[in-house]
Amino acid sequence: MKKILMLGTGGTIASEMTPEGLTPELRPAQLLSYVPAIKDLCQVDCLSLFNIDSTNITPRHWCAISRALELNYHLYDGFVISHGTDTMAYTAAALSYMVQDADKPIIMTGAQKPINYDSTDSKLNLTDAFVCACSEELAGVDIVFSGRVILGTRARKTCSKSFAAFSSINYPDLAILQDHRLMCYISPRCRRKPRFFHQLEERVALVKMVPGTEPELLDFLLSRNKALIIECFGVGGLPSYEDSRLLELVERHTAQGKFIVATTQVQNEGSDLSVYSVGHSLKGNPYVLEGFDMTTEAVYAKMMWILAQTRDAEEVNRLFYAPVAHDILHRG
Repeated sequence: MKKILMLGTGGTIASEMTPEGLTPELRPAQLLSYVPAIKDLCQVDCLSLFNIDSTNITPRHWCAISRALELNYHLYDGFVISHGTDTMAYTAAALSYMVQDADKPIIMTGAQKPINYDSTDSKLNLTDAFVCACSEELAGVDIVFSGRVILGTRARKTCSKSFAAFSSINYPDLAILQDHRLMCYISPRCRRKPRFFHQLEERVALVKMVPGTEPELLDFLLSRNKALIIECFGVGGLPSYEDSRLLELVERHTAQGKFIVATTQVQNEGSDLSVYSVGHSLKGNPYVLEGFDMTTEAVYAKMMWILAQTRDAEEVNRLFYAPVAHDILHRG
């Protein structure tokens, strides 16, 4: 029988109603008491890392999860992480960079309704997560939700209330589950030893362009951070607004060693700065990177992981465009 470690972090799945609204209260062992069939699947140990709403998750919590995984990695066949849905895609992306080449399943799951509700998706998701954690066909960080297995670097929450909360962006689902039976479409195979990272550069900012964005906003963010991710319009580019202030501040800050990542706020198909003149002006600068088909969540986590290791422009470029867990397919 497989031995699985369940890591609890809080979230809706562990919440109970209080006078202030839903608040995480239940520990992992309490969650498992609602799904007794799991004990027939595997032997489970539980570890409660923290018990918070996922809105309150920070990069420091990602580091704590990564450390717990490394400390226990050799003791277990797989891992289930219960987590709130609102920032689960960010955590899944971050863990994909902090735990690389894992040859065991690291499964994240949660719910849109608390486990003690009559109409809850918690029990289905939790059981499916343990089925996946016991599987020989899965490895690495995945999200299991509403009968779908989604790669950690490709997940995004696309529904705020529906049970089918997550979508796989620019990449197919790895598998589906029906009646707790796993049917894999893509089975990752890892022949390397897992690598663990526990440091992230938190001074990475993200801004979404809107028509008429003031250059001063980007200037402020770049002055306070080592990198700025810009969610551009369409396939990407910076507007001129009849002057060159945006481009000038890009040139000024990159000359000071700041990095800019141009990506798109359009969910599907990715960016391509070479299409229009507003994007072409950014190309050729070694401190300006392009997200292509990566999710914003993955771009954000990857830059934090990279900049914790190096500030050398050549090395940053190499690491950014080197695929990790299939986070990037198209590179121009």
